[in-house]
Amino acid sequence: MALNSRIDPSEHARLPWLINQIASDFKLIDAWALPAEGDLKEFTDLCSMVADLDLADDKSSKLATALFAVRRWLGQRFGWDDAPNTLAIPGCTETSLQERLPDDPAIPGGETISSTSFTPFRSVYRTQDEWALELSNTTVHAVIHLGWVSHGGNRYRGQLGIYVKPRGRSGAVYMAAIAPFRHLIIYPALMRRIERTWQARTG
Repeated sequence: MALNSRIDPSEHARLPWLINQIASDFKLIDAWALPAEGDLKEFTDLCSMVADLDLADDKSSKLATALFAVRRWLGQRFGWDDAPNTLAIPGCTETSLQERLPDDPAIPGGETISSTSFTPFRSVYRTQDEWALELSNTTVHAVIHLGWVSHGGNRYRGQLGIYVKPRGRSGAVYMAAIAPFRHLIIYPALMRRIERTWQARTG
């Protein structure tokens, strides 16, 4: 398998991630093998590297940058991003998946890595091999999940999962409309940036 390949979401869901417990009512819509490998401690480096990426400013992909600009304009025009992260999870009373975390000191919630690039995403929790961030707006409650998958011998590979819960019919229509852009432009551009940055880091 290529390190920067799209994988079957079931391959991500079968792993014993905490996210699969607290977001069992969400749909895992996308999963990717990341072009990043290392030992267990290097997961912190991957999280920091991803947090520093400005997703809306990709100088190597004008199409990706343009799409983010269009999405930002549409969000302002239709109020999609007004009062982010204040609405309840669709069909629930909780406003954040942090409210579903087990009472375990080994699973810290809250802001573990500050990042203006991911605003208004907020950190749900981070462990030694998982990092989950969420975003809630008027279209969807979404989760970005980074995992560090063991391949034996203290070698790990990065993996990305995207979990969503659309907010009503309009949210479902929105997710269906952006699916081709995610798969053909946004994710491939993100994989290339991660690959370049990780390779530069490791020399």
